[in-house]
Amino acid sequence: MDEGTGPQLAEDGISNSSTLSSKGGNNQSSDKNPIRQVTDQVHAAVVKTGEENSKETQSTGNIRGVGQNDVKKEISSRHSKDTSENASEKIVRLELKNIQHSSRSSGKDISREQVKTRNQKQNEQTLLPDARIRHLKDQLIQGKVYLSLSATRNNPHFIRELRLRMKEVQRALGVATKDSELPRSAFERLKAMEQTLLKGKQIEDDCAAVVKKLRAMLHSADEQLRVHKKQTLFLTHLTAKTMPKGLHCLPLRLTTEYFMLNSSQQLFLNKEKLDDPKLYHYALFSDNVLAAAVVVNSTIAHAKAQLCRNENVVFGQSSGKATIQVQNVEEFTWLNSSYSPVLRQLGSPSMIDYYFKSRRAESDSNLKFRNPKYLSIMNHLRFYLPEIFPKLDKVLFLDDDIVVQKDLTGLWSLDLKGKVIGVVETCGESFHRFDRYLNFSNPLISQSFSPRACGWAFGMNVFDLDEWRKQNITEVYHKWQNLNHDRQLWKLGTLPPGLITFWNRTYALDKSWHVLGLGYNPNVPQKDIERAAVIHYNGNLKPWLEIGLPKFRNYWAKFVDYDNTYLRECNITP
Repeated sequence: MDEGTGPQLAEDGISNSSTLSSKGGNNQSSDKNPIRQVTDQVHAAVVKTGEENSKETQSTGNIRGVGQNDVKKEISSRHSKDTSENASEKIVRLELKNIQHSSRSSGKDISREQVKTRNQKQNEQTLLPDARIRHLKDQLIQGKVYLSLSATRNNPHFIRELRLRMKEVQRALGVATKDSELPRSAFERLKAMEQTLLKGKQIEDDCAAVVKKLRAMLHSADEQLRVHKKQTLFLTHLTAKTMPKGLHCLPLRLTTEYFMLNSSQQLFLNKEKLDDPKLYHYALFSDNVLAAAVVVNSTIAHAKAQLCRNENVVFGQSSGKATIQVQNVEEFTWLNSSYSPVLRQLGSPSMIDYYFKSRRAESDSNLKFRNPKYLSIMNHLRFYLPEIFPKLDKVLFLDDDIVVQKDLTGLWSLDLKGKVIGVVETCGESFHRFDRYLNFSNPLISQSFSPRACGWAFGMNVFDLDEWRKQNITEVYHKWQNLNHDRQLWKLGTLPPGLITFWNRTYALDKSWHVLGLGYNPNVPQKDIERAAVIHYNGNLKPWLEIGLPKFRNYWAKFVDYDNTYLRECNITP
């Protein structure tokens, strides 16, 4: 017999048995009907799906045994009374056969149902963790709906009870984020709230009104979420670009100390090494003293060469390993608006209006482009490296939000194969391609570049200054800056003009040289960080700010001497 037809035959067998019982004159009550006993036991077994597997198996076996024995006894009794009727005898045989099959099928169905129910429970636990917390929160939402509906609102007794239950649920929830943190009374509160909500359902049975209210609440929640996200984005940008008091205090304190020194003490040691092309030279441009100090300290700590040279704009120190020169951007007298298009644009009335007229803020969809740091020439000094280092052949450029974890001197021995800049490409994800940064609706861009070209990152770059001079890269940069005077080719920043200026002039470095994302992505793989020569806190969540990602802070903080007198005086703490 086909197993798939079992349920239908079982149902027919139960129907026939009831008919036979009434015809045979059996006065047995329906409660003692052996077929009903079988079905009742099946139902009971399905309900008790939470029992252990061994008990379930035993229960299933009992169902088969009891059902079949009782049915056989019942049929045997009837058969002795009706031996003279051949038709009844045939019916009995058929019924016995059907009942036996029904009992076997029921046993199989019980076992399958138990396994299915158990699997469903396991899936629910996997897919819906902390279901009780979710249930309690859903109850609060339902409670808010009933508080606002006209039918329930006009029932003061129900409203008082509902408010009480909602307070109890809120107290039970507290600050819990998972079921294990809930108090023991949470289940009782949940059950009590269920009863109250059931009363509300009986009072307000208009489903359309409930649906309408829920839609209104959903729309309101979406609107509040949108507003909060916008506020959070603004505050995050504000926090990231505002100088904390300690970081404002530190340069002032150091500057005061510096000018209190006599002229001989203000001189830097080993100045003759600053223009020696045989040494390893680094460039760092920053207005953040503490951040620059971490870059310098981490670079020196991992340098295997006997002598390194570091160049930065605002911070310097001298050690046995390094000669460090500090320069002010104002010392670069050749860098003026007549020479640099970007410097001319940064001082234009339209640019100042763009940054300081608040009425423009809401119309700009991307707040990062309104960052006042773009008004500083500091960010564009990387495009003038040959002018800053006229006697050098190679320079390693470092951003002030990086930490050096390994020796970088091997980069000087790399053959860039005629390229100007060594970079780590970042096009593993689609949004790091050229079309992310440049306006390809403008024919000047679309006719010159590929939108799918791979992007790369500033932050740790080796520059071949000889090739730079041969290929006249500075003039390429000036050309494109002049074309973008109205910001129609790209918005602002240094990466878009960098992609354009060094188009087809980049040499791809191994990704382990430079790992990015520690200033915005909490999911940067630990193994990538540990093997990286340089880690980069690009993004708003800088390690020197309170909003920095805690899991990545120590990589940076271990190069800060918090016991330093100047840091303590400026209240800079871990």
